Amino acid sequence: MERIWKDQLYKEFARIGKCLSSPKRLELLDLLSQGPKSVDQLVKLTGMSVANVSQHLQTLHESRLVRSHRQGNFVIYEIAGLSVADFMVSLHRLSEKQLVEVQKLKTEILQNHLSMEPIALEKLLERMERGEVVLLDVRPQDEYETGHIPGAISMPMEDLEKHLASLPTDKEIVAYCRGPYCLMSAQAVEILISKGIKASRLEEGLIEWKRYMEQSNIQSQP
Repeated sequence: MERIWKDQLYKEFARIGKCLSSPKRLELLDLLSQGPKSVDQLVKLTGMSVANVSQHLQTLHESRLVRSHRQGNFVIYEIAGLSVADFMVSLHRLSEKQLVEVQKLKTEILQNHLSMEPIALEKLLERMERGEVVLLDVRPQDEYETGHIPGAISMPMEDLEKHLASLPTDKEIVAYCRGPYCLMSAQAVEILISKGIKASRLEEGLIEWKRYMEQSNIQSQP
């Protein structure tokens, strides 16, 4: 009886594993971790066809990793819960720790944009409290409205150069986007530095910030 129970249990676990075996489905989960999106939005962000995006979303839906609702003429998809986003962060960290290929790719892509050391999240929060830095969220506006690091100013990448004059000149600018494997923050820092503005990037994104705050609260409890 116990053997049957275990076989059934691991069969259910394997449903999630099988669902996550597609690189494109992993990318969709990463994007949906930033906020709800329509099929059309996901098509633009991934470069996939409507048919492929829809098929991958259906597989994710069947495994209960995403859910959907209708909004006017659009079907909007979102992750099934924060536990899915937490899992994706854990997957990223495990992959980077265990796979030298991930480490190499991350180093190469960032060096192609700008060789820079990211500011640590803990250090950033300390400097924000002292009013020494301005934090920019360079993700799309809808993702910022869904959730953002407190104190961050929304300045999507496509609008950055148009609003440079509104940034203070006596403080360092720190840009963040969707996490360690998002290049928008590096691109934003390149633009800022090219205009003579002191800037750096935050490697972590909103999900990593939430996890950091949860762990900090747990550690501070008696």
